[in-house]
Amino acid sequence: MSSERFTRCGVVPASTHTRFDIRTLLLIAWIPVIALSGACSKEQSTQQTEAPVVYCSVDEEFARTVFAEFERQTGIKPEVLFDTEAGKTTGLVRKIEAERDRPRADVFWSSEVFNTITLTMQGLLESYRPKTADDIEAQFRCPRDFWTGFAARGRVVAFNTEKLSRDQAPKRWIDLADAKWAGKLVMANPQFGTTRGHVAAMFALWGEDKAVGFLEALAKNKVRIADGNAAAVRMVGRGEAELCMTDTDDVWVAQKQGLPVDLVYPSMVDGKGTLWIPNTVAILKGCRHPESARKLVDFLASAELERMMAKTESRNVPVRSALVKELGMTPPDAVQVTYSAVAHAMPDAIRRAREILLR
Repeated sequence: MSSERFTRCGVVPASTHTRFDIRTLLLIAWIPVIALSGACSKEQSTQQTEAPVVYCSVDEEFARTVFAEFERQTGIKPEVLFDTEAGKTTGLVRKIEAERDRPRADVFWSSEVFNTITLTMQGLLESYRPKTADDIEAQFRCPRDFWTGFAARGRVVAFNTEKLSRDQAPKRWIDLADAKWAGKLVMANPQFGTTRGHVAAMFALWGEDKAVGFLEALAKNKVRIADGNAAAVRMVGRGEAELCMTDTDDVWVAQKQGLPVDLVYPSMVDGKGTLWIPNTVAILKGCRHPESARKLVDFLASAELERMMAKTESRNVPVRSALVKELGMTPPDAVQVTYSAVAHAMPDAIRRAREILLR
């Protein structure tokens, strides 16, 4: 009887047993290899979509909402390190500089632009043009795509509405040098955050002599230094000061909390022009997770994200003019100064501010 007939009858000849056993052993031997190969493929796939490490100087409560939405859309949950209120942005910049040879972060989301430009000049950022940034106007993008700006805040004077009326608030930044504000003004530490950029903008726009004279007048009038813009606004809201230098978002949030504060947009030059400071996002040079970093940058630079930020308590103003119109926002005109010029003025400006205001 043939082997075929044995098989049909359910009986396997000895020679067939031998072939079966060899094949079985070979199959069993291959299982670990297949499993290992699958594990390697899975590991490679995981690495490709591994969560980016983000250094972020944006207010944590709001930023976490943004990261949660990014995770919902992509399945990627970023690992985030935030800065303190007092050391906004500057502390993270120092960390990036210290890690230049072995970067730990992939993405830098900054609440301002000037320190991001500083990192660009130091060669610490990777060039990348977000897929979502084609409708962002040129002044809000690095010409070589090392950073992209979005969702701006304006520099303003906040005042206590129980102590001052809008008509009594200063109309120009230089007016804060008047002796009538002696003992009544508070500002954030000029070494950090948007205050740092604002002081540098004064040097870039006014020239060193006028800017130094302004800082000396503030010191003579005993300006008080707070741990951040939000802290300065809270001092004004509690009546500990009559007015302060700050950002728009800090005033909107304080109003939501019921504090008696309002704001004016003093002009920087010739009775016109507000300093608008955008958020910026950039990829660090030599980062470990470039694919997921690019996905996050695309998300942060999108019109969707700007729309989302405009509708929060912070009420950030989109850098896309079409989106500003769509949302019915009417921000004051921006002062005519390049962010690069402000960044270049920053080292000397902050040195003089430290000597005059923090001695």
